[in-house]
Amino acid sequence: MNRVRNRWVGLVFISMAISLVIIDGTIVNTIFPKIIDELALSSTEVQWVQESYVLVFASTLLVWGSLADRIGRKRLLMIGIVIFIIASVWAGSTDSAGAMILARVVQGFGGAMVLPTTLSLVNANFQGKERGIAFAVCVATIGGMVAVGPVLGGWLATDFTWRWAFLVNLPLGIIILAGLLYFIPESKAEQLRKGIDWIGAAVSVIMFGTLVFGLIEGRVYGWLTPADGTEFAIGDWSWPLQEISVIPFALAIALVSTIVFVLWERKRESEGKSVLLDLGLFSIASFRNGSLAAMIISLGEFGLLFAIPLWLQNVLGLSPISSGLVLLWLAGGAFVASGLGGALAGKLPPARAVQIGVALELIGVAGVGFIASTDSGWGPVAPFLFVYGIGIGLATAQLTGVIMVDVPMQQAGQASGSQSTVRQVGSALGIAVLGTMLFTGTQVSLEDRLDEIGVASSQQTLIVESVVDSAGGVIPALDEILTAQQVPQSIATDIQAAAGDAFTDGARWAAFAAAGFLLLGFASTFRLGSRAPAKG
Repeated sequence: MNRVRNRWVGLVFISMAISLVIIDGTIVNTIFPKIIDELALSSTEVQWVQESYVLVFASTLLVWGSLADRIGRKRLLMIGIVIFIIASVWAGSTDSAGAMILARVVQGFGGAMVLPTTLSLVNANFQGKERGIAFAVCVATIGGMVAVGPVLGGWLATDFTWRWAFLVNLPLGIIILAGLLYFIPESKAEQLRKGIDWIGAAVSVIMFGTLVFGLIEGRVYGWLTPADGTEFAIGDWSWPLQEISVIPFALAIALVSTIVFVLWERKRESEGKSVLLDLGLFSIASFRNGSLAAMIISLGEFGLLFAIPLWLQNVLGLSPISSGLVLLWLAGGAFVASGLGGALAGKLPPARAVQIGVALELIGVAGVGFIASTDSGWGPVAPFLFVYGIGIGLATAQLTGVIMVDVPMQQAGQASGSQSTVRQVGSALGIAVLGTMLFTGTQVSLEDRLDEIGVASSQQTLIVESVVDSAGGVIPALDEILTAQQVPQSIATDIQAAAGDAFTDGARWAAFAAAGFLLLGFASTFRLGSRAPAKG
């Protein structure tokens, strides 16, 4: 009886471990304007503070999922939390953009160890109906922690400093480590093939790294030909070609790496060796279709969260804590959804719950795109964020179960890593694509608006670059800056208003792009369902 009780108490700490990784993203989104201001981040550096974490996270999930099956899921989970805590303290102590990005890279390694191991531990410690309840408890805990994240980040940034938004991971991590140590038994997979697929791991990092780099930096370096005034360089080395940008080469490397990765994994599998990604998992219809749906949905789910806090603070003038309270509508919807999911368990097929969730996400995101305005403020946006949150809660909770339902227990670690990877790849690509849409849309709209005002082209370039490179952070003080530069007050006010409207247009572009991805994801959910593994 004590063992059973400890299992459920341990589940709370497993859920807190997942939440520690997720809450970090919600806190960072809320405090971004403060980080941008103090560290003087460019718009590309802003994306890389996010992308460096997500990229490393996505690139190494498969490695850690496979390794956890061998050395112990609890052991690797605790190592991951320790690394995550150390990197968080580093991020909270840094004074430069480069150091912040490096700290986020290390955080990504730690976070990537946490996610597949926690899912594997839930699968290992709970079976049958209990497993569904356990996943529901995880989602409820995550929902609560996500709700706390934006408010906690906003409060810390407003009343103390944004640095505490990272440093708070230290006491939380210590509590989680103590709970895992006491309440969670060790778990390993039996009868695994020997060895680790290190070459596959290296190829996968190159594959994901070059793909996300190309999507993020295309706006900066030029999608096909080099952008004027921008040169790709690493130290003393610079890109040698004058007619072709570095971006097509990066995307070509990503494509070649993908082909090499698939061929390499099939070769090792045919030789009976361990593989980083068991392609045989994709012969399981529920795993294959669910993973595809998860990746497409993730493209639209989380990328928009990159744009909303910047718009709330830089255009509408909200404080970090106020913008956190606005985002609480989204988190509140996700928390409500966790209760709905429990009430609907057994009454509604999981695949249908996923479809309803994605449909609600689509309504919420499209609504934000249609309703966002500098005149109406945040009020009309909040209900759509609530609907969006309900959709995320329903889709995320049920989709994990749909993907994992037919996976054999001995493959749970790899399957957890695989399905987590496709979601994180989707999130990484979503942030890259929607971030590019946000800043490109802002640039195009602002150039048109400055033309209408009659601003000289030379001054236009400086204004547009300052708005885009600061990720909108310069907008609140733009009229004062221009007035100090001898620009008439009335014109300076018009330019500031134009910048706010342009950034709002960019946010709309991002919202409609997210809605497009979610529409594709909604279409893909009609192939979901649990079937036996395919034969042959």
